Amino acid sequence: MELLKIILVTFAAGMGAGIGTGLAGLSAAAVISPMLITLLDYPAYEAVGIALASDVLASAASAWTYHKNKNLDIKNGIVMMMSVIAFTLLGSYLGSFIPHSTMGNFSIFGTFILGMRFIVKPVMKTESKMMTIERKKAIIYSIVNGAMVGLVCGVMGAGGGMMMLMVLTSVLGYELKTAVGTSVFIMTFTAFTGSVSHFAINGGISSPLILVLCIIFTLLGAAVSAKFANMATPKTLNRVVGIGLALISAAMLAVSLIK
Repeated sequence: MELLKIILVTFAAGMGAGIGTGLAGLSAAAVISPMLITLLDYPAYEAVGIALASDVLASAASAWTYHKNKNLDIKNGIVMMMSVIAFTLLGSYLGSFIPHSTMGNFSIFGTFILGMRFIVKPVMKTESKMMTIERKKAIIYSIVNGAMVGLVCGVMGAGGGMMMLMVLTSVLGYELKTAVGTSVFIMTFTAFTGSVSHFAINGGISSPLILVLCIIFTLLGAAVSAKFANMATPKTLNRVVGIGLALISAAMLAVSLIK
């Protein structure tokens, strides 16, 4: 019975996280961590490490799919990635002074608002505005906005994917597919850095089975949803992303209430 429970919870958490990653570049930590903590009574710090580890392959697979469909801005993505990682470290220190409940509520509320934004005001551009900006300005924009994303991500403990999607579409003018592709590309490296540091500090992992199941299910969900996202029309993708984010935020709220 315990094994069946583990399989069901990791399947729901992994598929939900993978679909969120492939469709909207949402961090797996926003879905997997609260479900493992609440439904399996898993240690919080280790649950975040598992979520980050699940993010690595899922984000990499999604990024490759977006790259094949020419929906990935690698040049600006690398610059933003370095900025995000650097300021996440600073944000992590500042986040130690903020109550955990406040961080969790921000992530849930932010995900819901972003979902409503894509439903009410969809991103219908077919070409990224960043592609027309001169290289020097593009670098500055990427560094500054990457710093904001990293700071918020470090302080809140989650929401990096959500913040990147919001910044890439609303601030930097990316069309939706390129925004998601660039977001998951950045998350591949940030998640790897975060997972390695978590497991190193934690001294290993208590349940390799849960780790492996979460990685497999998250990768499966991301691979399927990323293919769909790249084939969908902008209008359909906006609706699916919007509804998906709203449902994920509702699920996170339900899990937090159960806890």
